[in-house]
Amino acid sequence: MLFVAVLQLALVQHVRNTLVDCAAEGARYAALSGHEPADGEERTRTLIEQSLSVAYARDVTAVRTTVGGVDVVDVQVTSPLPVVGLVGPGGRLTVHGHALEENP
Repeated sequence: MLFVAVLQLALVQHVRNTLVDCAAEGARYAALSGHEPADGEERTRTLIEQSLSVAYARDVTAVRTTVGGVDVVDVQVTSPLPVVGLVGPGGRLTVHGHALEENP
């Protein structure tokens, strides 16, 4: 049982880290001059599909916002928690990636 719990924790951590990296890369892409938040959404989806699975790339949103008076792009990814067999937590995992907006 301990082995399955450690395996479950490692899998969740791997998926979380991968999603954070994909969201951050999508935000950086959308923040480039000449790009829109939709470009970041598409980039994030593509990276997640290549790294994990299409199931994890279904709920991706990107918006321009202001944080502390600075214009940023925020990419949010919500995905299911990976479960080993029928053991482990259910629910959803939400991560964000931010990037400073490039001035044209």
